[in-house]
Amino acid sequence: MKLTTLTALLALTSALAHAQSIDVKDAWVRTAVPGQSGTGAFMTLTAKDGAKLVGAFSPVAGVAEVHEMKMDGDVMRMRAVSVLDLPAGKTVQLKPGGYHVMLMELKQALPKGSTVPLTLTLRDAKGRESRMELKLPVAATAPGAATPGNAGGHKH
Repeated sequence: MKLTTLTALLALTSALAHAQSIDVKDAWVRTAVPGQSGTGAFMTLTAKDGAKLVGAFSPVAGVAEVHEMKMDGDVMRMRAVSVLDLPAGKTVQLKPGGYHVMLMELKQALPKGSTVPLTLTLRDAKGRESRMELKLPVAATAPGAATPGNAGGHKH
């Protein structure tokens, strides 16, 4: 095996190991109807050793960015963030009304029950970037969220 091939394999192995140190839970994308230009992707991220979320990509969108929504006086504002810190061992929620991945310039409808490929770009403390490939279910509300029909699962 050539040294350059071995070096490339070691770099790939290192990048994959880093991406695997990020735990992703409760990931989903909000439905989008034909002609709708944007929607959000949401999830809970926990980085074992700490990392930064520095980008996102999805083939269903012309643009994918990490966004933050927050109150500015009496107005809810949304803005792109270039880096989202994922402190070691701390859970970071990407949720409606907070941080999320914004999928814009949608190329197709995203019906309930379909899936969306999403790639997260991560950077570790040493500046090494890695990518995490995800397949997110499309839903109208967060999986497991209370709806009028199940009101938190309470039964009589």
